[in-house]
Amino acid sequence: MLLELFDWLTGLYGGFRVFGYLTLRAILAALTALAIALLVGPVMIRRLTERQIGQVVRDEGPQSHYGKRGTPTMGGGLILVAMVASTLLWCDLDNRFVWVALLVTLVFGLIGFYDDYLKLVIKDTRGLPARWKYFWQSLAGLAAALTLWFTAATPAETALHVPFFKDIALEIGAIGFVILAYLVIVGSSNAVNLTDGLDGLAIMPCVMVAGALGVFAYATGNINFASYLQIPYVPGAGELLIFLATLVGAGLGFLWFNTYPAQVFMGDIGALALGAALGVSAVMVRQEIVLAVMGGIFVLETVSVMVQVLSFKLRGKRVFRMAPIHHHFELKGWAEPKVIVRFWIISFVLVLAGLATLKVR
Repeated sequence: MLLELFDWLTGLYGGFRVFGYLTLRAILAALTALAIALLVGPVMIRRLTERQIGQVVRDEGPQSHYGKRGTPTMGGGLILVAMVASTLLWCDLDNRFVWVALLVTLVFGLIGFYDDYLKLVIKDTRGLPARWKYFWQSLAGLAAALTLWFTAATPAETALHVPFFKDIALEIGAIGFVILAYLVIVGSSNAVNLTDGLDGLAIMPCVMVAGALGVFAYATGNINFASYLQIPYVPGAGELLIFLATLVGAGLGFLWFNTYPAQVFMGDIGALALGAALGVSAVMVRQEIVLAVMGGIFVLETVSVMVQVLSFKLRGKRVFRMAPIHHHFELKGWAEPKVIVRFWIISFVLVLAGLATLKVR
């Protein structure tokens, strides 16, 4: 939206050309999303509190969580508002990657919103049944995967690129690409949702991974950087830097209110949307494997749940005191802030490892 305005103003004064640069627009998009989140946050928290849309804590959960009952939830809507507004302001709205990312984020957010609405407003403790949640997630994930396949302009947009090896790009065909993209988008969405169990635990890794994916997007969309770094060149993918910058800004704005002790929780509306945003962005910049590395905390949380369920069904015993694994450390006596910060540190290291794949080839 603003890009068109600055293009017109450039005809009057050449200095406005600077607003066409991806890097400047990314900075401004992040700051805009941050400002919107900080301004809207107190109003949203007040409205959620007035409507008594508060957290429900399971009796079998850690006792330290009992005091969180009633804390306003569905705060992920704050992130979505800031992301959408900033994206529409600063992105090139003729770019198909931006629209795919934005629509996937909103659809998954809508699924999460309905689940939260059933639990917190209708007071149906079951929420949206798992089979229906998975059905709608699958439908959205497949729609995104098929859209990306049929709109791909170059072979690089659909090949599986293996990090650390400059010459390995596997042509996996339509079925392989659609299945991979679907698994990454839906899997990432649910992985972030499982991680969102402590104050600020999920949002900071999301911010860090989004920032790193923004670096990949910028390099992938620039033919000179892509050639130098020997990564796939995807024309137009650089615009995703702006979208991911809005996630960084909105995420930090949300963390202002979500940091321990949280004034508001993200809810499924935020967790499902952010996970899907990271997943679809990784697919579009062809870094699905690197996403698994950088989002290692999300992978760990998901695997811990799978191991716990399988162990209990097959052996009748639990591997962890409680799953996801962050609860295991709580029940071992770690204070909540200690669990959160240590998981953040691990995420930071994993993100650096992911970024290192840009040069180690």
